[in-house]
Amino acid sequence: MNFKVIVTTLNTLIVASLFAQSQIIKIENKNGQNLSYSSESGVKILKNKGFSFKDLNKNGKLDKYEDWRLTIDERAKDLASKLSVEEIAGLMLYSRHQSIPAAPRGFFAATYNGKSFQDSGAKPEDLSDQQKEFLTKDNLRHVLITTVQSPEIAAKWNNNIQAFCEKLGKGIPANNSSDPRHGTIVNMEYNAGAGGRISMWPSSLGMAATFDPELVRQFGNIAATEYRALGITTALSPQVDIATEPRWMRFSGTFGEDPQLSAAMAEAYCDGFQTSTGKDEIKDGWGYKSVNAMVKHWPGGGSGEGGRDAHYGLGKFAVYPANQFEQHMIPFLQGAFKLKGMTKMASAVMPYYTISWNQDPVYHENVGNSYSKYIIHDLLRTKYHYDGVVCTDWGITGDKTMIDNFVGGKPHGVENLTIAQRHYKILMAGVDQFGGNNDAGPILEAYKMGVKDLGEIAMRTRMEESAVRLLRNIFRVGLFENPYLDIERTKAIVGAPDLMKAGFEAQLKSIVLLKNKSNVLPLKPASTIYIPKKTFPASRNFLGEFSPEKVDYPVNISIVKKYFNVTDDPGKADAAIVFITNPTAGGLGYDSTDIKQNKGNGYMPISLQYGEYKATEAREKSIAGGDPLEPSANRSYKDKKVKATNLQDLYSIYDTYAKMNGKPVIVSVSMDNPMVFNEFERLVDGLLINFRVQDQAVLDILSGKAQPSALLPSQMPANMNEVERQAEDAPRDMKCHVDSEGHAYDFGYGMNWSGVIMDNRMKK
Repeated sequence: MNFKVIVTTLNTLIVASLFAQSQIIKIENKNGQNLSYSSESGVKILKNKGFSFKDLNKNGKLDKYEDWRLTIDERAKDLASKLSVEEIAGLMLYSRHQSIPAAPRGFFAATYNGKSFQDSGAKPEDLSDQQKEFLTKDNLRHVLITTVQSPEIAAKWNNNIQAFCEKLGKGIPANNSSDPRHGTIVNMEYNAGAGGRISMWPSSLGMAATFDPELVRQFGNIAATEYRALGITTALSPQVDIATEPRWMRFSGTFGEDPQLSAAMAEAYCDGFQTSTGKDEIKDGWGYKSVNAMVKHWPGGGSGEGGRDAHYGLGKFAVYPANQFEQHMIPFLQGAFKLKGMTKMASAVMPYYTISWNQDPVYHENVGNSYSKYIIHDLLRTKYHYDGVVCTDWGITGDKTMIDNFVGGKPHGVENLTIAQRHYKILMAGVDQFGGNNDAGPILEAYKMGVKDLGEIAMRTRMEESAVRLLRNIFRVGLFENPYLDIERTKAIVGAPDLMKAGFEAQLKSIVLLKNKSNVLPLKPASTIYIPKKTFPASRNFLGEFSPEKVDYPVNISIVKKYFNVTDDPGKADAAIVFITNPTAGGLGYDSTDIKQNKGNGYMPISLQYGEYKATEAREKSIAGGDPLEPSANRSYKDKKVKATNLQDLYSIYDTYAKMNGKPVIVSVSMDNPMVFNEFERLVDGLLINFRVQDQAVLDILSGKAQPSALLPSQMPANMNEVERQAEDAPRDMKCHVDSEGHAYDFGYGMNWSGVIMDNRMKK
């Protein structure tokens, strides 16, 4: 980017450049913070003792919140005191998911001048009608970004939204955020000299399998660098729930089931994301490389009864049959809230949707965690002294219309309250922000309720308390001074070759070798390999998007051919490799046809095996239950049957074993949840698992180009009866599968080419 020098003074250098569609003026303060602002925003520059400051509220004087020499708290408190109730309500909003550009229909739909993006003539980096509305009418400043067309478009959109916000009110910039976006495209080839759209890493579960917090710290640092280049200043991560329930659909987003491992990974992740150093640091470790970490989900959501998930009414209860509630808080208290770096703690936290069943000894409420005064005020705020931002999970205040549908509200336990009453209850519990809510109206209604109950001074004080917390996180990352991006720098940073290399190396370190009978692995380079094709069943994702059935290789066969000779004739093969995914049986743990056809309660088992499973060991009566949309408070699924939708994976192993006629069979599992291995393990010679890595990483291990080093981050159950008998809230309480070589697939188990790994990682 070529800058034209306009003015120089003793302490400042002013330069201008064309970012996106508006001129951005950049000012370099010698021995101070650099500034940037839009020429169209109406912002003027104020001078004080030779330094430059942005007159964000355009009143012609230097207010405390505009003075970058003051502390973050001084600035945040000053600005909060100046905001109207309507402006504070806007800060308390966190937008629904935004796609750049917007989709024409569906969950991410929006319009441009009343038309779809395709029909509007708009540029992909333009703000949508809905974005302009919630920024102006509702004063919203926290925006959740999902899909982006490219890093370049993301950077241009960032500059457009920052210029738009700078024109409004007190000039509060947009705090853009993202859910995790560093997952892999599994069939993409990795080339050490080439870049990509963003660096690709294993899932959180894969990072846990490395048992290496320093690798996670490195990831946090790299991911934050890429996030800031995209204009993202808050990460809706890490997810540190201990995954004590192996059937949970969000298992792969965790660091496994062990609280101490999760705590170590949580600390490293948050520290890596939040810490700036050197010239990028502004103060106390915060700065222009920092990304706020919103750790989730307080106080832990990994113990849903029967493995069901609280995105749905059918999974709203977290249960604690082993009385292990406090274990679930360890990753927060000993990890995310106790950082080694100068930022000290994760700057934000998100409670989960769940009702922590019968865990409130003070008010005896069974309500969603964000509604619970005991969970938020008494524990998080008072006992554990957390003074960062608390933001609800997405969409918890809306009305629920279906018990088994993701789209809709999740007012667990407070279905009888109005939407405004739900907002008021959340505020009074000590929460600062409402995830997935673009509308300030209910917050303003809640404010009026508070004025009536407490008086205007007390309610205004309560609102300012949240405003200060929310503003701190925007000040810390330098957005008030310098929110704009250099487009060319963004293109150079995001997905740079060295960052891609770091991600690929992490993928290699995350692959777990479970079995290597007769040292069948690594395979010789000249080997001829048979890989059976796979049937991918028709499916719908959690947003309802449909994928049709197809038959294809389960791996990028052109990449395989760079490692081995490939044949479709098992008789000509030296060995076979069967690529599968872990069993998916039972879905959400609910089937409405059970009510219609069998006069049942709708609840079904979730299974971790491929073949048909009958839940003979399930509870006769569920621990928790009760919802206005269900016919019975007993959610038991005892004696009901399910089988995996990907049962074909098991049949593929059987078929391949028969066709290979005694020659080696190797199975590679892409894993999101623990699974039962006793259906096929004794038929195979080599067995390894990965957690959402590129095909090439698996092939590097199989070929011996890299050596496996990862360990299991969770137990692998001996059978489904063990799964039923384990307590949803207790870590490491299952009898594990023991393979034909006598190895138990327990937490911390893994192999390398020399045998079972025995090192200091488990001791740590």
